[in-house]
Amino acid sequence: MTAASLPGLRTSIVVMSAFAVVSDAVLIAFYPQFFAQRYGMTSAFHVGAYIAAISIAVMFTLPLWARVAKRVETMSLLLYTQCAAGMLCAASYWADSVIAYWVLTMAMFMCKSSYLLMYPYLMRLEKPEDHAHTIGLLSVVVYLGGIFGAVAGGWVLQAAGPAACLWLMAAGDFAQMFVCAWLIRSGRAVKVLSGSDAEPAPAAQKPWWSVATRRVLQLSLVVAVFDFAAYLIRPFFSVYWEQVSPSSLPVQTGLVFAIPGTVALAALVIGKRSRRRFDHVIANLLLGAVGLLLQAAPSEPAILAGRVLYGWALFQLIVKFEVILFRLSTPEAYARDFSVFNFFQNLGVLLSSFAAGALVGRFGAGITFVVAAGGLLLTAALDRLLLRPDRAPAADPAPLDPLGATPHAN
Repeated sequence: MTAASLPGLRTSIVVMSAFAVVSDAVLIAFYPQFFAQRYGMTSAFHVGAYIAAISIAVMFTLPLWARVAKRVETMSLLLYTQCAAGMLCAASYWADSVIAYWVLTMAMFMCKSSYLLMYPYLMRLEKPEDHAHTIGLLSVVVYLGGIFGAVAGGWVLQAAGPAACLWLMAAGDFAQMFVCAWLIRSGRAVKVLSGSDAEPAPAAQKPWWSVATRRVLQLSLVVAVFDFAAYLIRPFFSVYWEQVSPSSLPVQTGLVFAIPGTVALAALVIGKRSRRRFDHVIANLLLGAVGLLLQAAPSEPAILAGRVLYGWALFQLIVKFEVILFRLSTPEAYARDFSVFNFFQNLGVLLSSFAAGALVGRFGAGITFVVAAGGLLLTAALDRLLLRPDRAPAADPAPLDPLGATPHAN
């Protein structure tokens, strides 16, 4: 692969990521309204269980896709899985019962989860010193996709009803399929399974349990707690905002939901222009906790200010943890280690979904912000306990900061 061809492939993967995130974000802020309008289901526990089931689907299928990717080129795999995801999503339009909708969409998310392989695939092609920038760029795409998806989902829900949102989701999957097809047909897709990469010699294989693996698992445990706290507020935020601001339309709710995405873009621009970057782990966790507590106040200005602080801290921390992951791993193990990392991420989201449904059903949506703030404080404690450099083996290199090249320091 030439140096000139990587930017084009990187751009294509960024575009695919945008389509994937938009597709995912169309309904993520509006599942309570979706199930209430389409199926008459108003149970908060049901919404939490559904979002938790999505996490389970991704948790257990991404490692399988990672194993398949050892024998099938990543882009070829994504071509078929995203086509299947789009077809299943379109079929759910005609699902006339909650059970049928669950079956079709869970199968859809199982196929859709394979798109996460784009990230270790791209990291394998990038130079290690470029990882932080690329992860930051992809994180901003995720946030911006969340903005567009939430706003588009709110507008479609308001203008055309809940079923029409499914066509918008399917369009995102088919768009990814077409980008994959174009990359393969034009020869821009880079093959990573040629030669020794496809079938490594037994003597060259590293044991599964090693110091690096232990550290990846420690990092993944910290991230599981972090994701639990970060996403606990997500399933019922739209309901909470509409309680605080009853006159808000779905589009306006979507904009408020997407404020952290706008802040993430600002953080990327500021981080690129400034040599001094606010990437201190503990400080960002405390900042995020303050942002969550502000959102617990039933006041529009307080919620908006809290969304800004929460969005800034979340972006810095997500980028930092992912850079640390790829710093600990090796190119040959990127897909495997990323699937483990993602498993724990989804475990955190899974637990947060169940907890959100139970908490909101008993105490109301406001309590989720308080519990989430406590979760970030617990993350800070685990970070100090498990990821401190002076506790790391001397043989292991220190992880990189998310937006710079200094060792991990709290």
